[in-house]
Amino acid sequence: MEKPEKPRSNLEQAGEDLFNYAIDREDVHWLMTNLPQSADIKRTAVEYELPLLKIISVGWSLSYYLPGGPQKDELSERYWQAINDFSKDLSTTTEMMTGQKIDYFEILKQRLDMYVAALQQHPDAKDPATVIGPEFARTCGNADDIFTFMAGSKMFMATVNRVKEYLEAIKLR
Repeated sequence: MEKPEKPRSNLEQAGEDLFNYAIDREDVHWLMTNLPQSADIKRTAVEYELPLLKIISVGWSLSYYLPGGPQKDELSERYWQAINDFSKDLSTTTEMMTGQKIDYFEILKQRLDMYVAALQQHPDAKDPATVIGPEFARTCGNADDIFTFMAGSKMFMATVNRVKEYLEAIKLR
């Protein structure tokens, strides 16, 4: 006879929910579908960078919206640990398929550092999306392309807003 699974704490459930949201690609597909074909962009770069930005935006939102303390620390740790585990699996699969060693979590850390540095260079920006959008476009290979700028800004804004709504709904914010 199997033991019934012990109930999950709110923070365990929240960590899982946020992880699942971060890796869901529905909004990535929507943004890619709505990028004009005439845009002067590297579509594969945009499609690669959007999920990275989404994962980073969820983690950034936890730091931004949660008050300091044990709940923030525990939820952030659960989230980033799940992302780290996911990254290891993805890195292993990619290496088996391509023969190239890739550390997906390291790439996420580099992108996070890049976006944080961009935000620090513009401390007076009223909306972080106005900094993230151009940085996203630059990372995708065309800093001047408005469509790439907007795709990055939309991903960032939508993700941050969804995390904020979620945290409010579960009464963590």
